[in-house]
Amino acid sequence: MGVTAACSTCHNGTTATGKSPTHLTTLNSCEDCHTTAAWSPARFDHRGVTAGCSMCHNGTTAMGKSPTHLTGSNTCEDCHTTAAWSPARFDHMGVTAGCSMCHNGTTATGKSPTHLTTSNTCEDCHTTAAWSPARFDHTGVTASCATCHNGSTATGTPNGHFISSIDCGECHHTSVWTPATFQHSSPDYPSGHRQVAGCTACHVANTEASAWITPAFKPDCAGCHAADFKPGPHKKVDAPQRLYTVGELRDCTGACHVYTDATLTQIKQRRSGEHDAARGGF
Repeated sequence: MGVTAACSTCHNGTTATGKSPTHLTTLNSCEDCHTTAAWSPARFDHRGVTAGCSMCHNGTTAMGKSPTHLTGSNTCEDCHTTAAWSPARFDHMGVTAGCSMCHNGTTATGKSPTHLTTSNTCEDCHTTAAWSPARFDHTGVTASCATCHNGSTATGTPNGHFISSIDCGECHHTSVWTPATFQHSSPDYPSGHRQVAGCTACHVANTEASAWITPAFKPDCAGCHAADFKPGPHKKVDAPQRLYTVGELRDCTGACHVYTDATLTQIKQRRSGEHDAARGGF
């Protein structure tokens, strides 16, 4: 009780025992933490500590990171303070593990129940600088297009779109949404057209089932184009003049020779393949 000088005057390692080799690095004087009544345990004040937190908080000298602590190269003081260890202020810059290591719904918020079905990792679309809006990459999407493109989660089919139950991906591609392409598998599909008609040109009722406009002439050209046939240019007999009917020329790519008389035995003019949908100039 009669000592008036600071502890270190004597506790300097020579006159009396001083700081041990494992003592934490600090500018605090002995009496800031210890008392003569009870040297140990010491009351602790972080204010004089000059080393980083991990110098002591290493799991030996003092409690270190818990087994469930997120994987990061951040130092303790990047997120924690001595005034209040929890909650921590968080900085993603030092995180070395993937987002889902923490954003798993337990350690930190994970995907919401309405999140699209995908094998993409969080960082494929999101950034720590701005979680929303997300940049999107279709590559990892495993669900069908309509799962998101339903008019709510993402843009759906616009008004006037052809009514169909097939998935968007059958006609559209994520790299180029338009123009849409569709490969018909039906043997009745009139392939070979130079220009592909729009869906509703054949699907006149705007349904997947297509009805021939003139079923009696399917699967020939006249099955769709009977109403377009004009008898005048299609002379069959020169004298007395006789014209072809649409039934006779149901295949527009066939022969429509002009004969000299009604016996149809002598050809005056040969015509074949006049109308080729693949060639153009119909």
